[in-house]
Amino acid sequence: MSEKNRIGNKVKLIRENRKLSIEDVSERTNLSVKSIESIENGELIPGLTPLIKIARVLGVRLGTFMDDQENLGPVLVKNAKERDENKVTRFSERTNAVNSDLDFYSLAQNKADRHMDPFIIDIFPASEEEVKLSSHEGEEFIYVLEGKVEIQYGKDTYELEVGDSLYYDSIVAHHVHSHEGKAKILAVVYTPV
Repeated sequence: MSEKNRIGNKVKLIRENRKLSIEDVSERTNLSVKSIESIENGELIPGLTPLIKIARVLGVRLGTFMDDQENLGPVLVKNAKERDENKVTRFSERTNAVNSDLDFYSLAQNKADRHMDPFIIDIFPASEEEVKLSSHEGEEFIYVLEGKVEIQYGKDTYELEVGDSLYYDSIVAHHVHSHEGKAKILAVVYTPV
């Protein structure tokens, strides 16, 4: 499995513990068997939307795929500027992506029974591929820390700069990408289980 994607083993483990076949998950998520196999095998960097669909079918939060051990008490993250490269989770919304568009650093990793997933996300410049909007149940809050971010939300486009924020329903088709060069955001994602 690629070091770029450590989520695959966790997806497979949870799926097998739930006694679901890849075909079961495929049918319930409307994702192809090949896509699910590629995620589980770590061959490609997954998109956030397919992982949210898989999480719903498996009855877990998105953050479960990123956690190692659960902690019932508070989770303290000191000096988030010095994030551990071993704890980054990479995503891409491009087909057959081998490079990351978004690097997620969890700010609540291992917090048991949480309802929100806060992240610091490094957003890399978009490729030449067409932007694919995605949707999923839940809500998202984005606060720009560095750079400029463009958010396509339904038929609207929002350009955010440092200090700007946007809170939206994720069921509306959307896409978050950097507007000029690399950007950094604080994002809080809520997806009902």
